[in-house]
Amino acid sequence: MTLARALVLVVLIAPLVPWSQAGIDQRVGSFRPQEEALYLWSGEQVRRLFPGFENLAADVYWLRTVQYFGGERLFARQKRFELLRPLVEITTSLDPRLEIAYRYGAVFLSEPSPSGAGRPREGIAILRTGAQRNPASWRLRQELGFFHFLYLGDARGAAAVLTQAAEIPGAAFWLRTLAADLLKQGGDPQASRRMWREMYEQAEEGVLKENARLQLQILDAEDRADALGKAVVRFEEGHGRRPARLSELVVSGTWRGPVVDPAGFVFHYDETTGHVSVPRESPLWRPARRRNE
Repeated sequence: MTLARALVLVVLIAPLVPWSQAGIDQRVGSFRPQEEALYLWSGEQVRRLFPGFENLAADVYWLRTVQYFGGERLFARQKRFELLRPLVEITTSLDPRLEIAYRYGAVFLSEPSPSGAGRPREGIAILRTGAQRNPASWRLRQELGFFHFLYLGDARGAAAVLTQAAEIPGAAFWLRTLAADLLKQGGDPQASRRMWREMYEQAEEGVLKENARLQLQILDAEDRADALGKAVVRFEEGHGRRPARLSELVVSGTWRGPVVDPAGFVFHYDETTGHVSVPRESPLWRPARRRNE
């Protein structure tokens, strides 16, 4: 956003946001998911209302998108996020070059509930549109490839997209190597970590960076739980029984390290099965999933 555009936005945002919000709320109410399907505005309709000010309207609608997502996430009982994709699509149709809307919108849509809408295919569709509209942006195509792997477990599709991204002038040199690794090793445990690490290092401070940091912690928690599970097996082989609690692993010298996840929550341990997992009360807990990372 240019300085001039930002100044205009500051001047006009106060009257525009309440006006836009009122129009939306008349149609859908306040956090009423059952009526969200009645929201019928399109980018073309908004464009006719703001002739010559499409970029400014895109900024307004992007703020509305972030406000809507935050409100649903914090206050809605049923977090269905039904307006999320239409709002992102309106924003990006008004300003096809607003890359932040594609990137954040894809994260909002793809992250599982309650952090997001849990609709990764829609998030990928948003990124695909962004990559098509911005063919010189290798980062959008890179993230499209990442999302294919991270949210769908599609190593072959991810490799194809990353190979395309590598062809764009200025693209990171390692994209082609990562694509080759995905084709060769499929669900390589380090591929997911490498992708989230790259997203973390590339992202500006804010939601994208924080989400990547959280994902890395989730991977750390799952890896530590797996390692503790192996320690339980070693303890059983040496003592003829399973430990009564995880602290026994430390006392016996079978495990050297914390028995808590990176968020400080003690791992859940089932003595009957010997299974160790991230506790549900931890912010790093996620529903059981096929681990392709």
